[in-house]
Amino acid sequence: MTERKLFGTDGIRGRANVPPMTPEFALRLGRAVAYVARRGRSGPARVVIGKDTRLSGYMLETAISSGICAMGGHVWLCGPTPTPAVANLTQSMRADAGIVISASHNPYGDNGIKIFGPDGFKLPDDEELEIERLIEGTKLDAGSRTGAKVGRAERIDDSNGRYIVYAKATFPRELTLSGLKIVVDAANGAAYKVAPTIFSELGAQVISLGVKPNGRNINLDCGALHPGHVQTEVRKRKADLGVALDGDADRLIVVDENGDVVDGDAVMAMCARRLLEKKRLPKRTLVATVMSNLGLERAVEKAGGKLERTPVGDRYVVELMRKKGYGFGGEQSGHLVFLEHATTGDGVISALQVLAIAVGEQRSVSELAKVMTRVPQVLESVRLPNRMPLEKMPKLQKEMRQVEKKLGKRGRLLVRWSGTEPKLRLMAEGPDQKALTSMVQTMADAARRDLAG
Repeated sequence: MTERKLFGTDGIRGRANVPPMTPEFALRLGRAVAYVARRGRSGPARVVIGKDTRLSGYMLETAISSGICAMGGHVWLCGPTPTPAVANLTQSMRADAGIVISASHNPYGDNGIKIFGPDGFKLPDDEELEIERLIEGTKLDAGSRTGAKVGRAERIDDSNGRYIVYAKATFPRELTLSGLKIVVDAANGAAYKVAPTIFSELGAQVISLGVKPNGRNINLDCGALHPGHVQTEVRKRKADLGVALDGDADRLIVVDENGDVVDGDAVMAMCARRLLEKKRLPKRTLVATVMSNLGLERAVEKAGGKLERTPVGDRYVVELMRKKGYGFGGEQSGHLVFLEHATTGDGVISALQVLAIAVGEQRSVSELAKVMTRVPQVLESVRLPNRMPLEKMPKLQKEMRQVEKKLGKRGRLLVRWSGTEPKLRLMAEGPDQKALTSMVQTMADAARRDLAG
């Protein structure tokens, strides 16, 4: 096995209680993580586990913990807590690994598992591949512990409190949110307790949405996927800012004081501009994915910096940042990574960085967002019955060549399979929105014909 079959761009994901997202698989995954984590160490593996608010989280949390304990490991259970909080706790508690049980923005019937190393960063591809090999092989079976060597699990009752302190420390001490009114939508997810508390303790008046999880309403018509409620509430309450998080709170959508959405590209543009001005953007470089708008690239260049692109997935953004010594990057979808503060995307910390700029410069978020002018962009996700290599889709290839010829140097085309869902992603940028829509629709129809035979 040379390619990962289970891990996608953001861990393993699928329908809860359907292979591979079953308790039997989760138990074996726990055993594999414990095996890898304790390699080269004399003591038991120490693993932090957090989850979001999905009903199936109880089932998978118990199974993973059992697998780790069966290998003699020590588990620290955090309960519902944001993904970045688990990454931070893994570091601060000197754990060997951190595991998050979450399907991020997916509906409640799905679930997922992502793994952090002892440094708080997501595991590289080769280590995920090793875990897959262990799960499918027989080596784990010889590692079971008995008697006094069986592991144990205990709960960290103050895990959310630790994250609150950590997140607040990223906001400049000389500033305060006093006098600001902020709408916070936690998507009925992992940050339903911590997010409103953080902004409130920094002085803001907080209007909370999506803070009543019941196991089935995570991401349901709320949060980063559905910022409409935040927009409405910002306008109704005359708030200064709206913050919409996703289910595991590693993603942020900002809503300005007018109730307009400010996506991840615009947030990256305003933050990169500020970091460039203060000479705090390492190598004057912002890292983004191939999905980020051309307008972001132009805005960064105008401010005296440059943009480097990676494949889709915040893990690849972080990998390039670490490899080349960069400090800030993210995705258009709202996964933003400030390596000065965090090892992975963090919606709350990203919002605090935006607020630090707005408060420090005494400017509104809508004014700050003007640093970037978007190039028209059309995105479409096409659900198809099965995957097929793009090079084996002749009808699609023909349409792609025609689109690229029409766009020339005035735009971009990107066609790829989703890393987490059976969907074909189509993106086109250029000067004419109507023409782009027609181009994308034509390519989508061609892809359907390819798979229809």
